[in-house]
Amino acid sequence: MASRAREKTGTPSPDDTEGGGAGEHRSMLLVRHRPAAHTAREFVAEALTQWTMTRRLDDIRLCASELVTNALLHGGPAGSLILVRLELHTTHLLLEVHDAGDGTPMQRNAPDTSDDGRGLFLVSAIADDWGVAARQGPGKRVWAAFHHPEATRC
Repeated sequence: MASRAREKTGTPSPDDTEGGGAGEHRSMLLVRHRPAAHTAREFVAEALTQWTMTRRLDDIRLCASELVTNALLHGGPAGSLILVRLELHTTHLLLEVHDAGDGTPMQRNAPDTSDDGRGLFLVSAIADDWGVAARQGPGKRVWAAFHHPEATRC
């Protein structure tokens, strides 16, 4: 499954310009400290509720939490910020988490006895697609996409 992040599966990555831009978007800057994942979950819930896109709310909140937690643990020097961005497109919702870290996140197989190491495994299992993309300036953005047929909007 680790290769899913590298494969092109039809969901536009943050660098794609085909298919039009986001219909709506929301962004939030978070300070790198322990409550950031909780704040990101609340931000996602509020945005999706405003957009009446609650069908996959729990999935998207969990992915936001996992990606922000990774950014907290591995995303750059103390004092740097984390950007959480949601983009609502016609066919999908894109969740991005930007951080200042240089490393490239990779899904790994955590031993059953391990207390950590399952974040990207969960993102891969829940999101319809995910990946890592470069950004201008230092760091990276990790994204997860969630398909939604417009007809099933809540």
